[in-house]
Amino acid sequence: MIGDRDLAEAGDEQADACDRDWYGHIDQVEATTVPVPETVTALLARLEEEVDKLTKTSPVAAVRAARHLEVTAERVGYWAARGAANDLDTKQAAAQLGLNEVAARKLLARFGRWSPYR
Repeated sequence: MIGDRDLAEAGDEQADACDRDWYGHIDQVEATTVPVPETVTALLARLEEEVDKLTKTSPVAAVRAARHLEVTAERVGYWAARGAANDLDTKQAAAQLGLNEVAARKLLARFGRWSPYR
C-alpha cells in the first residue's frame, strides 16, 4: 500500500510519468540529431520486422541474418566514420549522433577502425 492506494495502482501513475518524461527526452534528443532519410528508416524497420519473423521459424537463420547486418554495418560505416571524423570534432559528432562525447568517439573509432584513445 502507498497511503490508502494499492501499490500497483499508485505505481502505475508514477511509471506512466516516467515513460512520458523518457519519451519527451528522446523526442528532444532526436530533434537535435542529424536526420536519417525516411527511406533508410523504413528499410531498417522493415528489415527488423523480417528478422523478428524469421526468429520465430528459424532462429539460426535469424542469427545469420543478424551477422550479415553486422558485417554490412561495418563495411558501410567505415567510410562514413572516417568522413564524419574529418568533418566534425567529437563534440559536434556527439551532438549530431545524439550521444555523449565518449560514446560518439567509441562509435566512430569502432566503425573507422582506429583506437578510441588516439
